[in-house]
Amino acid sequence: MLADAPVVDVTRLRVAIARLSRRLRKHELAGLTPTQLAALATVERSGPLRLGDLAAAERVAPSTLTRLVSALEEQGYVQRRAVPGDARAWTLAVTERGHEVLDQIRHENTVLLADSLLTLSSDQLAALAAALPALEQLADGTPQHAAEDQARPGPADPAR
Repeated sequence: MLADAPVVDVTRLRVAIARLSRRLRKHELAGLTPTQLAALATVERSGPLRLGDLAAAERVAPSTLTRLVSALEEQGYVQRRAVPGDARAWTLAVTERGHEVLDQIRHENTVLLADSLLTLSSDQLAALAAALPALEQLADGTPQHAAEDQARPGPADPAR
């Protein structure tokens, strides 16, 4: 950390992010638990996914994954598909209904957040706008110095 960098109250930041996240999850989730919603969004973003890859991405045990996938299938949000050439393997893909539900939830969250922003002063909005790149970086989990190091040309790789 830089010596002249401002001090951030990490506890306040954590609590504020957690409370905002809870507010955004409080609305009707189309019959989905937060865990099911996260898994559905992961399959949409990265799918079709093998079941083991989804378990790893969501950090859930195989028994939990079985129940989670079954619930998503029963509601018509995902569909299992056999992997050609591997009779024991399956992938999950989001159905049209699953895409529609995710779009609806995202829209509701956007409206809720936009309405909440109306309660902020101009200075608070400016501070929030300035903080967006840092918040995005924290959410992505990529340290800025790592991204800068990757973009910076380094010595030639002798293996090439």
